[in-house]
Amino acid sequence: MNREYHQWWSERLRRNMELLVFGHAGAKVLVFPSRLGRFYEYEKLGLVHALKHKLEQGHLQLYCVDSIDAESFYCAWAHPSGRIRRHVEFEEYILNEVLPFMQSKNPHECVISHGLSLGAFHATNITFRYPHLFKKLVAFSGRYDLTLNVEHFNDLFEGYYNEDIYFHTPSHFMPNMDCSWRLSHLRAMDITLVIGKEDPFLQNNEHLSSILSQKDIKHQMPVWDGRAHSGYYWRRMVELYL
Repeated sequence: MNREYHQWWSERLRRNMELLVFGHAGAKVLVFPSRLGRFYEYEKLGLVHALKHKLEQGHLQLYCVDSIDAESFYCAWAHPSGRIRRHVEFEEYILNEVLPFMQSKNPHECVISHGLSLGAFHATNITFRYPHLFKKLVAFSGRYDLTLNVEHFNDLFEGYYNEDIYFHTPSHFMPNMDCSWRLSHLRAMDITLVIGKEDPFLQNNEHLSSILSQKDIKHQMPVWDGRAHSGYYWRRMVELYL
């Protein structure tokens, strides 16, 4: 199986960024790690191995990016306005550096956005904001409203709210989306949101699912038994949904 390590200095993030590529051809998969996860997490959790056949057969090619969650949503010393601003810079890095890099290596027309846990938020948020760039979304165990206080998961902005937070919270901006161009792309997309029955963000997933249904955006939301929020479950999910 083809495995490549890449790193470059990101002008948008003003730091070095790393990523791993797996596979040689096929649909391109932009992979976001879980909360505070690194670019090698997907491989370490055994998800690359779970997709070995599809990768070796040239059906999929993975691009596993690094996270900067410790500098954005989980940067406790930064004011919430700085946290969301740093996230916006991360999105600019993905849009203007990673996606063009993927295109330069592989011209396949299908780009899939995929993430685990907080990575599911990243994958879903960027896909709903820029639906013309993606053909498919596969999100596992996601939280789509970072302002919620659920279980031991706190509002990551501590009550602070601004326009950037609104436009980077799928369950906030999607109800008001009325752009026919964006909606047409979303309606043509293959969308899968997977969540566990005991996951603390089940209700948030159900809420987002209802919003999509109201917008006539076809999708599936399989609900697994238990919390289903770990590598053991994600390895089984990825064989079914990606």
